[in-house]
This record gives sequence, C-alpha cells and structure tokens, in this order.
Amino acid sequence: QPMLAHKASHEARVAVSVILGESVSFAPKALPAVIFTDPELAWCGLTEKDAKERNLDYCVAKFPWVASGRALTLGRTEGLTKLIIDAKTEKILGVGLVGKGVGDMISEGALAVETGVTARELADTIHPHPTLSESLMEAAEVYYGVCSHLYPSTQSRHGTLVPKKNKTKDTLSE
Repeated sequence: QPMLAHKASHEARVAVSVILGESVSFAPKALPAVIFTDPELAWCGLTEKDAKERNLDYCVAKFPWVASGRALTLGRTEGLTKLIIDAKTEKILGVGLVGKGVGDMISEGALAVETGVTARELADTIHPHPTLSESLMEAAEVYYGVCSHLYPSTQSRHGTLVPKKNKTKDTLSE
C-alpha cells in the first residue's frame, strides 16, 4: 500500500469511527495518486496492467488533449485522459490522467470508480466547456464513438483510441 497523506487521513477517520463503536472499514476501490511533475500524472482504481493481470474483460477509452479546447487555450496539449471500463457492466474500473493540473481532476475519477459509475453516466454528465475536466466525459464519449471533438475515424464503439504507427501524436485512428 502506498504511503499517502490523504490515505492516512482517511484511515485515521476510520480508526476513530471504530473506536466509537461504529461498524466501518477501510476498503477503498479507488485510492487516488498523483505525481507532481510537469506535466502531472494521476490515477485511481485499476490500471490497464491490473485489468490484464486479473484477466478481466475490459475496454480502454482515451481522449487526447490535442482535441481539448481548454488545453489548446493553455498551450498544454500534451495531456491524455484514459478510462478502463468493464466490458460487461460498463462501470469505470480505473482512470489515468497526464497533463496540466490533473491532480485537481482525479477526484472525479475516484468518485466514479468508488461509486460504480458507468461510462454512460459519465458521458451523460454535463461538464462545463472549455475545461480540462470535461476530458473525462469526452473519454467516455470515445467509448461510445460519439465524441464530438474527435473525428469519427479516431473512435469506435467500445474501441481503443491509439496513435497510428509512424505518424505524429496528433494523428489518431482505431
């Protein structure tokens, strides 16, 4: 288990509750983590590697920040939003983010994983525009092939968005 201040704070609240006789436990599904580099990295829930190791039936949906209006206005298009989605239930199993300010964005991903939000629910949640946080909604839209900020050839229903080989990172396809 990682040694994180926010994890320790939550564990302390659980410990106090147990001391007070409440029936609670510490069993998070989505422990958010952030690496404060430039750009930042953040993740919660299962990684793609975790899903593979558990032999889960999952899909990956990625939204590149080169298609984000807010990332463009900030001049920070090197980011990416990635969702790990259960192929049967469509629940969000994990979220990975790289880009400016993702440490402030990962909480929405943690809430989605912790509460069992589906890709449809995330895609249907109205996000303000233009913002970096709407990339979570956009990644869910990629899963359904309906992301309005990407060309149709770069997304497919329940498909994975990946860069083309031998092309620039701005050129995308299935």
